[in-house]
Amino acid sequence: MTVKEPLTIAMPKGRIFEEAAELLRKAGYQLPPEFDDSRKLIIDVPEENFRFILSKPMDVATYVEHGVADLGIAGKDVLLEEERDVYELLDLKISACYLAVAGLPGTKMNDVAPKIATKYPNVAAAFFREQGEQVEIIKLNGSIELAPLIGLSDRIVDIVSTGQTLKENGLVEYETITTITSRLIVNPVSYRMKDERITGIVASLSEVI
Repeated sequence: MTVKEPLTIAMPKGRIFEEAAELLRKAGYQLPPEFDDSRKLIIDVPEENFRFILSKPMDVATYVEHGVADLGIAGKDVLLEEERDVYELLDLKISACYLAVAGLPGTKMNDVAPKIATKYPNVAAAFFREQGEQVEIIKLNGSIELAPLIGLSDRIVDIVSTGQTLKENGLVEYETITTITSRLIVNPVSYRMKDERITGIVASLSEVI
């Protein structure tokens, strides 16, 4: 009997990883206890014929698009920003948060080309375009809250889960752009070639969501 090659799943490190691992266990998949604490970037789970690739959240969809991973678990924020050629199979309803516009309280946006600092330039540009506002987007990779405090931007567009980070930095929310949860995504070719296994995983996860 030929052993099928493992199904490769890309997962982001951190909170999404923990919640997704718990969801897979609830769905009946045997993940070893050390799975959660591993420092490895590639983890094989031969019992389930799975291989997991652990990466930065922004890279998951890239791995799936290029076929080095069959499946991936990615935040809707990443999917909106990256617009990768992947199929979205399932809303896993984990790691819920939302994208919001925030800034210093009681401040107006600059009339002449207001500046927006964000990790999500495409999402931010599309949002303000829909509002009929022309803005200058400044891409930052971290500590977005700093931008209005040091006069780099009028507003920021960032992920909010509890709002605590905004509060601690003296910022307030102005608008909600969209709610975010983690999604199960698939490479289009894998979906055709390994449809039986993938359909089985989707069915098992759907039952516990």
